[in-house]
Amino acid sequence: MARTVPTGTKLGWTIAAWVVALLIFFPILYTIVTSFKSETEAIAGFNLVPSGTLESYREVQSQYNYFKPFMNSVIIAVGSTILALLVAIPAAWSMAFSPTRRTRDILMWMLSTKMMPAVAVLVPMYLIFRDWGLLDSRIGLTVMLMLINLPIVVWMLYTYFREIPGEILEAARMDGATLWGEIVYVLTPMAVPGIASTLLLNIILAWNEAFWTIRLTTTNAAPLTAFIVSFSSPQGLFWAKLSAASTLAIAPILVLGWFSQKQLVRGLTFGAVK
Repeated sequence: MARTVPTGTKLGWTIAAWVVALLIFFPILYTIVTSFKSETEAIAGFNLVPSGTLESYREVQSQYNYFKPFMNSVIIAVGSTILALLVAIPAAWSMAFSPTRRTRDILMWMLSTKMMPAVAVLVPMYLIFRDWGLLDSRIGLTVMLMLINLPIVVWMLYTYFREIPGEILEAARMDGATLWGEIVYVLTPMAVPGIASTLLLNIILAWNEAFWTIRLTTTNAAPLTAFIVSFSSPQGLFWAKLSAASTLAIAPILVLGWFSQKQLVRGLTFGAVK
C-alpha cells in the first residue's frame, strides 16, 4: 500500500526546493542582469534592475572574436565526449558483465583520481604537452578533457549496464552475435537513456572546464572559459563586459540543458525503479 504524504509536508518540501533552486540560480540571474548595464552602473552597487543597454555586448562582439572560442568550445566538448564514450563503453561492458575480483578496486582507483587536486600534476602535464607539441591545440585539450572526465563516464555507464539483465546478452551470443555486435546492436540500444545522460553530463563538464583550458591554451585553441578570463586586465575587472562575456559563454549550455532536461533526468534515474 502506497504511503500518503501529508499536504503540509509536501508543501514544505516544495517551498524548500524552490528556495534552494533560487539560491543556486541567483548568481546566474545577477550575471545576466549586470550584462545589460553600463560599466558605471555595474560598479555602482547591488541592483537587480537592468538599464537595458547592449553596450557591453556590442563591445564584446566588436573588440573580441566570440565565434572562434565558441567553436573551440564546441569542438573540444563534443570531441572529448565522443572519445570518452568510445573508451568507456567497452570498459564499462567488461566490468559489468565480465567482472573479476579486482573490478571494484579498479573502479575505486579510477574514481580516486578525481579526488587529486589538478594543480598537483600541472607541471608534469605542461611539460608533456610542451614536448609533444600539444600546447594551445584543440587535439591536446580534447584528449586532456577526455582523460579527466573518463572516470565519471566509466562509473555512470557501469552503473547503467549493471541494470541490464545479462541473460539478454547471453541469448544474443547463442544467436551468433559477435562481441562487437553484442555491444553495438544489443547493449547500446538498451542503454540509450543512460548513455544519453552520460553524454550530456560530460559535455557540460567539458564546456565548463576552466583550470586546464586556461593553462594549456593561449589563443588558437582557447575556448569560452579562456575568453571570459581575457576581460580581467591589470587595469581591473570590467564587470559589465565580463558579465556579457559570461552570459554569452553559458547561454549555449543553458539552452542545451533546458531542452534536454527530461532526457537527463530519465538517464540519471535509469534503473532506479524496477
